[in-house]
Amino acid sequence: MPRIPLILKRDNQQFEAIGLVDSGATVNVLSYQFGLELGGIWDDRKAIIQLGGNLGSQTAMPFSAIAHVGEYSPIELVFAWVKNPNIPLILGQTNFFMEFDVYFYRSRLEFEIKPKS
Repeated sequence: MPRIPLILKRDNQQFEAIGLVDSGATVNVLSYQFGLELGGIWDDRKAIIQLGGNLGSQTAMPFSAIAHVGEYSPIELVFAWVKNPNIPLILGQTNFFMEFDVYFYRSRLEFEIKPKS
């Protein structure tokens, strides 16, 4: 599985995480616990994002954080914050793949990322 370490920051909070780089995911997804660690406050009235696939029964709130990925400049990532503590941090098309070019080398079980051109 293509996983990448990153640091997420929001206001005065930060934590290190491992994100699953998922080209099939439409959006970035953040678990409930990670959102709380970044100072988020859940509000059911703001849970307006309906997810698909395995998370289709979950509603989510918009959530943004600054991400430090490797030696690259920090970027803002926007997440669907799900009220579920048991999901991985998913890096999807919106907006991880909009910020980075991702190259998968399946035969070698490797992948590479570079900031967008």
